[in-house]
Amino acid sequence: MKYLAVDIGSTYTKVTAIDGDLRKVVGTARAFTTIADDVTQGLDCALAALGDFVWDDMLVCSSAAGGLKMVALGLVPDLTAKAARTAASNAGAKVMQTFAYEISKREEQIIYDLNPDLVLLCGGTDGGNKEVITANARRLCSIERPFTTIIAGNKSASDDIVEIFEAAGKPYVLTENVMPEFNQLNIEPARDAIRQLFISRIVEAKGLSKVQALTSHQIIPTPLAVLQACELLSRGTELQEGLGDLMAVDVGGATTDVYSMASGEPTMESTLTKGLPEPWSKRTVEGDLGMRYSLPHVLEQMEHPSAELRSWVERCVAQPETLALADSEEKQMEELLGSMAVSVAVERHCGRMADVYTPLGLMHTLEGKDLMSVPLMIGIGGVLLGSNHPEEILKGSIYDLRHPEIAKPRRPRFVLDGQYIFAAMGMLSQTNPELAFELMKTTLKDVGTTSRSV
Repeated sequence: MKYLAVDIGSTYTKVTAIDGDLRKVVGTARAFTTIADDVTQGLDCALAALGDFVWDDMLVCSSAAGGLKMVALGLVPDLTAKAARTAASNAGAKVMQTFAYEISKREEQIIYDLNPDLVLLCGGTDGGNKEVITANARRLCSIERPFTTIIAGNKSASDDIVEIFEAAGKPYVLTENVMPEFNQLNIEPARDAIRQLFISRIVEAKGLSKVQALTSHQIIPTPLAVLQACELLSRGTELQEGLGDLMAVDVGGATTDVYSMASGEPTMESTLTKGLPEPWSKRTVEGDLGMRYSLPHVLEQMEHPSAELRSWVERCVAQPETLALADSEEKQMEELLGSMAVSVAVERHCGRMADVYTPLGLMHTLEGKDLMSVPLMIGIGGVLLGSNHPEEILKGSIYDLRHPEIAKPRRPRFVLDGQYIFAAMGMLSQTNPELAFELMKTTLKDVGTTSRSV
């Protein structure tokens, strides 16, 4: 069996040719994604660069034009709203903003201006508060935008909410509560609903219907494909042992995504956890951190950037297809910007530690995942693969004594997705997990173990 995996990204379209009989990747190629015209043009260019390859099965994922834009609404910030954000991020959505409590007129206007593809409406445990989610349903229906709403809150309010959406003629999907009981997460039904809506609505909106017609499989969001690859690599298969706890950072053109496959339990003694329990498999997406469309936001994170760096950023944003030459000053600036994107994205993904004084003495609190003991960090993305010093870019992902409250990995081993195939392997994992796992392991490129200098 021969497979063609296609990843239509926001900047580049990547194709991967896989020979299942030879059990190897026999070719990869990429071309600039033609979002403004027709994405099949960029795909045709990538296939031409790949050369002669006849496939039996075609697998496709996409994050073209920035992926799936979503807003999430919940009852309180530290509970339902966080659960909503987790479900949305893990499904491959780009969460633009979350809202808590009953939204105001000003917040209605914010949602209107954001013009999301989807809204995830949550609130209340089953049998709990119905008023807030019902009021938010009415307010959402008053917003004149064509988004679809996924209703994933208190089941006791579901009949009333469905009536509200039916009366308004607004599209909706009803699914299970993301938090049916206090501190109990149930994100899978909402995650599946988001994925299905991506397939049925967003694929058409991004002009990918021609590509969908070429494959018998449904197109899925690229971040979901990468998440599936990370889960497979960590857990392993029926025949092959997984690598255990790991993290991955994927630096793209529009976003930087961070993945962690770890329980995130406290590694320090006398530590209390705060907030909702964290999922073992977690993804966060930073829509303001990317190597082309989001570069101005990366620049904003830097102290006193040079005029040359500002000029390079302006050029890359104006011409996203711009590439830095090897061993050039521009390549050094790319690596500097990539390191900043990695540092900020991983910082946002990891948990926070704090000291608290109790009658029993000094103790600690942890909110989020403690990832200090994670032994493996995987780098994904063109800025890493094209760098002569990818370990310098990845240094931003490790624990920094200057910010001891952030639970980043202390001393992970750095490896790269050596052939840029994680999205492809995530798709392949759904039909041939043994082959996908084997290929990922063999293409990981070791770039060393390091610690940050302070």
